[in-house]
Amino acid sequence: MSDATRTRPHDVFADGPSVPANADSTRVSWWLIDAWLMAARNLRRIQRTPELLMYAVVQPVMFILLFAYVFGGAIDVGSSDYKQFLMPGIFVMMVLFSSVSATTVTLAEDMQRGIIDRFRSMPMTQSSVLVGRTASEVVRTGITVAIMIVMGLLIGFRFHGGAAYALLGIALLLLFGYAFSWLGSVLGLTAPSVEAAQSAGTFWLFPFAFVSSAFVPTQSMPGWLQVYADHSPVTVTVNALRDCFMRGTFDSDGAQSLLWSVGILVVFAPLATVLYKRRSA
Repeated sequence: MSDATRTRPHDVFADGPSVPANADSTRVSWWLIDAWLMAARNLRRIQRTPELLMYAVVQPVMFILLFAYVFGGAIDVGSSDYKQFLMPGIFVMMVLFSSVSATTVTLAEDMQRGIIDRFRSMPMTQSSVLVGRTASEVVRTGITVAIMIVMGLLIGFRFHGGAAYALLGIALLLLFGYAFSWLGSVLGLTAPSVEAAQSAGTFWLFPFAFVSSAFVPTQSMPGWLQVYADHSPVTVTVNALRDCFMRGTFDSDGAQSLLWSVGILVVFAPLATVLYKRRSA
């Protein structure tokens, strides 16, 4: 076995007279392993804390039933069936809440309990801690989406756009959630306490999610508010899902949603990494 395969990236890239020729590939390999271990650690946490999974199940079911059977009859969406109109909005809202609030709170808890300091002392790549955490949120979000799909099918929701566009819409949804989990990482790293993280991860989400086309057409809003709602990342993502699920198309809303997700990743992933290194230094 070569020295490169036995040596952690911290040793491989330490100052010294010689650096193995395959140092770059070794470093990437260890980074992937570290990220995988961090993701597995966070997923095991769900097993040890079943109330987290219960929250992921109960909340979307509650919102689906509430809007479909309590508010649905009072909302005019034109010729469309409200349940078909509603489900993409529920998908986006629940993914948004799950990705941001869960990441914010759990990261703040780890900071407060000193777990991040333990990671800092280990021979591991530091950025893998955040990558593993956000990757585990994609898995948890996927579970939530699966539950919502089953519930939607039970109340009459259907994928009229075909299987390929259904999968495309789900992929767009998971990317949207992954991008916002990095925003949640920034909030968790800057929150002074777990209690503050709980507020920071939820209070702004309600106006952010509801001032959109998620539950009502934006045409029903005042003109000044409609300008914002029409260009909100929530609106373009919801509209993109409606195009995929109901019409089997992917047009400008899908492209805008993709740009929003990539833009959020480009801004908040490096920012979260810098904040993490400063907080754990």
